[in-house]
Amino acid sequence: MEELYKTYKDKAQFLIVYIKEAHAKDSARPLRFGPQILTPKTIDERVKVAQQCSTALNFTMPMVIDQMDDKAAKLYGGHPDRLYIIGKDGRIAYQGFPGPFGFKPDEMEGSLKKIIKNKGVRRAWRF
Repeated sequence: MEELYKTYKDKAQFLIVYIKEAHAKDSARPLRFGPQILTPKTIDERVKVAQQCSTALNFTMPMVIDQMDDKAAKLYGGHPDRLYIIGKDGRIAYQGFPGPFGFKPDEMEGSLKKIIKNKGVRRAWRF
């Protein structure tokens, strides 16, 4: 995703929407490796975890944080992760399948190229 961002950031707006932790230490499906994160209970805790994630993964893309009611995750089916392209008309132009197996940046890039060619990528986002 970082490569796509660096390649297309002048032609499309990219956002990471940080949603609830999929594998928090206190969840039904905790990871046995990697960072052991507890489920954030407040928006400040979620922001802190999101910042740690962004730093650890060397993201340069802008990131927004889903509220504690998980509205963005519920609306877009983003759990645990998913790729979207929103067209200039505000409609979903590409919807990837849930990750990690449905997380296919190369597939998304093909759609993005077609949309850019047709000048249909939205420059302003609303959630």
